[in-house]
Amino acid sequence: MELQILDWIQKLRSPGLDFLMVQITRLGDKGMIWLALAVILLIIPKTRKSGVVLTVALTIDILLCNGILKHLFARIRPCDVNQTIQLLVPRPDDFSFPSGHTAASFCAVTALYLCREKILWKVSFVVAILIAFSRMYLYVHYPTDILGGILFGICAGALGGLLWHIYEQKRAQRKGEIYKCQL
Repeated sequence: MELQILDWIQKLRSPGLDFLMVQITRLGDKGMIWLALAVILLIIPKTRKSGVVLTVALTIDILLCNGILKHLFARIRPCDVNQTIQLLVPRPDDFSFPSGHTAASFCAVTALYLCREKILWKVSFVVAILIAFSRMYLYVHYPTDILGGILFGICAGALGGLLWHIYEQKRAQRKGEIYKCQL
């Protein structure tokens, strides 16, 4: 059934959409857009907390998704099952489940949401959806890879926020202050 969904998406292909989807998916390559955003947030004093939470969350995501889960599930990609599809991007050389592009994207959305970055999380959410769809459009991920990436990304983002909360609580205790959660 998943290949049928991907084949249906292939009916949407056009030169303009092909170009756009390749550019969108490149935004998520190696999580670079999210890492760049984290660095920018870290540089600006007002958003430093958000930068730390995003950095921690992305680190958790990379370790969990790419370091453990992909190897644990070892799912082959749809482009390896149906080799008649002409790929518009180089064939990824790792496993399919979960989608790393999608996981990193939704990890960033979750971290930004928890840090109350009102505009950034909303813009990131749109970008994350586009990146996730592009992975199916480009025939390199199954729909369940995308769903898994969303789930694991949200978990990593939430864990990054939780770790920040614990850190702030411990820091307040050391100073003898009462901690009020700001996440």
